[in-house]
Amino acid sequence: MIKNLINVKRLFLTACCSFALSLGWAAINEKPFVVPELKQWSGADGMFAPSGKYIVKGGKQAERVAQVFAVDYHSLVGNSLTPKTGKPSTGDIVLVLKADKLLGTEGYRLDISDVTTITASTVEGLVWGTRTVLQLSEQNHSATLPKGVAVDVPEYGLRGFMMDCGRKFIPMSYLRSLVKMMSYYKMNTLQIHLNDNGFRQFFNGDWDKTQAAFRLECDTYPGLTAKDGHYTKAEFIELQKLAEQYGVNIIPEIDVPAHSLAFTHYKPEIGSKEYGMDHLDLYNPETYKFVDGLFKEYLEGKNPVFRGKVVHIGTDEYSNAKKDVVEKFRYFTDHYIKYVESFGKQAAVWGALTHAKGDTKIKSQNVMMHCWYNGYADPKEMKRLGYKLVSVPDGLVYIVPAAGYYYDYLNCRELYNTWTPAQIGDEKFDERDPSILGGMFAVWNDHAGNGITVKDIHDRLFPALQTLSTKCWTGAATSLPYDKFDSLRLNLSEAPAVNEAARWPKGKMLVIDNLRPGQTTGDKEVGYGYHVEFTIDGADEAKGTPLFTSDNATFYLADPQDGCLAFEREGYLNKFKYKIAKGKKVSIAITGDNKKTCLYVDGKLREELGPLAIYAMQQKDLTSFQSTDPTAWQPVMYNPSAKMYYQRTLVFPLQKAGEFKSKVTGLKVSF
Repeated sequence: MIKNLINVKRLFLTACCSFALSLGWAAINEKPFVVPELKQWSGADGMFAPSGKYIVKGGKQAERVAQVFAVDYHSLVGNSLTPKTGKPSTGDIVLVLKADKLLGTEGYRLDISDVTTITASTVEGLVWGTRTVLQLSEQNHSATLPKGVAVDVPEYGLRGFMMDCGRKFIPMSYLRSLVKMMSYYKMNTLQIHLNDNGFRQFFNGDWDKTQAAFRLECDTYPGLTAKDGHYTKAEFIELQKLAEQYGVNIIPEIDVPAHSLAFTHYKPEIGSKEYGMDHLDLYNPETYKFVDGLFKEYLEGKNPVFRGKVVHIGTDEYSNAKKDVVEKFRYFTDHYIKYVESFGKQAAVWGALTHAKGDTKIKSQNVMMHCWYNGYADPKEMKRLGYKLVSVPDGLVYIVPAAGYYYDYLNCRELYNTWTPAQIGDEKFDERDPSILGGMFAVWNDHAGNGITVKDIHDRLFPALQTLSTKCWTGAATSLPYDKFDSLRLNLSEAPAVNEAARWPKGKMLVIDNLRPGQTTGDKEVGYGYHVEFTIDGADEAKGTPLFTSDNATFYLADPQDGCLAFEREGYLNKFKYKIAKGKKVSIAITGDNKKTCLYVDGKLREELGPLAIYAMQQKDLTSFQSTDPTAWQPVMYNPSAKMYYQRTLVFPLQKAGEFKSKVTGLKVSF
């Protein structure tokens, strides 16, 4: 009987829906797709059509958010947003900044009806509301929005990412793009790891030859700053100001007393003779004078270089071989927590106090601890001691590009389905445990010289960014199956006016019948998955003649060394074993993805440049290289037991044609 009643009810509801549709009634809008997922949604019927006008209620802070929003809106959807005063009309967007305890420090309410209203208690919440409107706008025809009401409050207050800039220089241009990408996906913390060093075993066990860098301009210690890439203090300040506009907190990290080879290269007497020159000598008073002076340069004054509330002091992976060393390490950690606090900042540390268990007291109140490996810091014990924890478990969220350990690409499916910041290693806390501030993931560029470029790092970073943003904002309450999320996320931009992956719209093709020397194409580059083909009547080209250049790469018709087809990016030259012969007409095709770059000649695969296992040189023979491909250019390495996987990828440059003599016809580029 009950079953029959249920069936009758279903038939009645179906009939009602059919009747409503026959009368032209619109269906209630389902929760729209954005990243991270909306926490609460109540759908209405119909679509909001923008008028191109916005109204601000909430003073100058709200006006600044609106101005950034208008710029991003124009760059993303091509339509202008201009301010107006007075009462809102149909199609207007209203930004309201007013107190509302229910929204907390980062939540917002989005009410989409005839007028779209974003309401938040804080600037950060208002920024996040604009990011949601932007994502919705780019997915719908004419930037229309589905009517309904969203109330969106994050599960975790810290949602972040750490970039290792010490072992590999990351250009400021990319960091600025990264800030915008993080903001677009409501990630609010970017940690910049400013110093580090390579592993000594790759450099014949010689500390003097081992790669090390400190990436920030320094006046206190002239000559300390890395010469292969660094940030001026002025541009680092401007990066932080940009981040503030976009709701992103920059945490600068100076990593001491381990990972400190850049400092001992500069001042060898402060290096540990017992534990290695990447360890500072904790018994030498000069060590403290040096580190005090370094932090002071960036923290002192009314307008310090480090503008944000949090400064990271490292304190990880120091030797615990002797009790007196452990106690000295604990003293050092406590000293620099308090030293940073003396400048009005909150200190952050890497978790190391289980590894360095001892008697010397270390301040824990209002100290942020990044828990990365439970053997170094037992998170439950750190909670008991009073630290505020950041979940960044190495076995789940560490990317080490092409290293063969940790992750080359994160397992986003597993993270999406099972992880939240409440899980630190194998320890599972209650969701929203007040001791856990939130979660992060990290890129560690351990293998200096392995051919990895910023484009390769970005290819690994971006899907992880979209996934982790969801898990840190939404927590365990995701509603979409992973496969659907993974498919739909590809419909979103990296951020307004940001396309680091050089993705092209589906179906786009560049065709140039006769490529002229020096010609510009209107496209800077094309990303992984591309196909470039052309016909060439060879001429006598000088070595170093490009076919195309961009800000990031050069593709050579004749490389500078041997005159072969080749490409260069970020100082790495990769050559095909093929030369364009004078007086010969051939068809050339180049394809590339995130693993390899291939050359086709007259329709046949001529050569594939994929990951290359390279072995370190013997110390007694520094002129030759052991390699599976002796013709390829190699980075310098020294330890014969060490191995790297050298990458030969290319995001193909298209910005400007070179000054070549050959005739290039039938150029076609597709993605």
